Amino acid sequence: MHLVYPAVLAALLFCTGIYGVLARRNAILVLMSVELMLNAVNLNLVAFDVWLSRTAEEKLHSGQALTLFTIAIAAAEIGIGLAIVLAVYRGRGTSDIDKLRDTAEGHESDGPDGSGGSDNASGPDSTGGSSPGGSDSTGGSSPGGSDSDGTEPPAAEKAEATA
Repeated sequence: MHLVYPAVLAALLFCTGIYGVLARRNAILVLMSVELMLNAVNLNLVAFDVWLSRTAEEKLHSGQALTLFTIAIAAAEIGIGLAIVLAVYRGRGTSDIDKLRDTAEGHESDGPDGSGGSDNASGPDSTGGSSPGGSDSTGGSSPGGSDSDGTEPPAAEKAEATA
């Protein structure tokens, strides 16, 4: 058997896997595409091991041993990957990678009441009294204490007050 046949088949499998990773939006299909790429690598390892064992009279079969390690790693990867995908699906209700990327970057969609996903209407500037200088609405300074309403200032204001 020529080395060209399994090498071409492995290249086609690997290219199909790369296309699946780049073009798919479902996380499970992306994991399947990664498995295709790993299987292409396994095919190359076995093919080159057979080819080298014929030419070098080698009896170690290191390519086949590496293939077994790759299969074990792929099994662990798919188990952990599917667990993560199921946890994300249960939490977010979708396994669409584009939607998950948008929520991770902070571009959340509107909440159920249309308020932009935030239940709190007050932000750090809505108290009206705090300024970058560290003074609260009473005009006094609060370098490390609480504001006039008894709540702790956010961490960014604490950092400004100590700087």
